Amino acid sequence: MTDNTTRLDHVVLWVHDPVASAAFYEKAVGLRPLRITEFSAGKASFPSVRLNDETILDLMPHSMAEHMKMLPGAAGSAGHPVNHVCLALPGDDFDALHSRLEERAVPVSEFSYDSYGARGKARRSFYFRDPDGNVFEARHYD
Repeated sequence: MTDNTTRLDHVVLWVHDPVASAAFYEKAVGLRPLRITEFSAGKASFPSVRLNDETILDLMPHSMAEHMKMLPGAAGSAGHPVNHVCLALPGDDFDALHSRLEERAVPVSEFSYDSYGARGKARRSFYFRDPDGNVFEARHYD
């Protein structure tokens, strides 16, 4: 990719079991896991899942907290809650995600309508948690 405009590259989520988290994101959310084999073999510090061609979610094990030295106090961010991460999906993918979560008995919120986001008002949205308690919003625009 040669387009260097500002965009979201990745979000790091603190998780208890990165392999189990990757499986959740693959099977329930429909994202593609990355570096699972390397992580399991001790060759990567954490695995990721691909959201789209430009964005990934890193699944950081809590054991890595002691290595977070990029800023003073960064190690204390392990387990620090983010309010939520929002995934914008096409309508069919939105419906498929909702169905997969319900099939796996993942609790989902009621639908919200016309909530404001980066692209204006979203037609529908709902919330769910991953196995580590991270909150996600799923939405689609017209």
